[in-house]
Amino acid sequence: MTEGTPDSPSRVAGESDTRLAQAGKRVLHIGRDRPIRISAGHRLLHHDGRCSRPHGHNYEISVRVVGELTEEGWVVDKGVVTDVIDEWDHRFLVESGDPLVDAFEASGDEDGMVVLDAPPTAEVMAVLLEEKLQERLPETVSEVSVEVRETAELCAGY
Repeated sequence: MTEGTPDSPSRVAGESDTRLAQAGKRVLHIGRDRPIRISAGHRLLHHDGRCSRPHGHNYEISVRVVGELTEEGWVVDKGVVTDVIDEWDHRFLVESGDPLVDAFEASGDEDGMVVLDAPPTAEVMAVLLEEKLQERLPETVSEVSVEVRETAELCAGY
């Protein structure tokens, strides 16, 4: 192979770079067919039903990311997405002001809880995960949507 021929690595790489730059917005689904699973506890402090008691779920989370392809050839590194979600795995999600915050701190388990500014519902979880992902993903990302499945009957997202 000589430089400048159709099989030349420099020409193929240059064409590939151009195609990637012109690819436009692309969509990446993470967990669409096989959701990311985390186990977490929560309670809804101001709820009159059973959900006011501490309990847990095996959440299933899927993420949709829209953006331009990076130099690496992807919309985002899947590992960044799973790292953000994993921050809530095996944690107890509580709303700020919940007396359980003090109890976790008094027991020395403050690292086992995540304090949210809103009730830890599946709907709120989806919104907060979207915000956390938008903060950590590259500027080439234009849209992030998250679905949080709390049970087989309840799934929240955009």
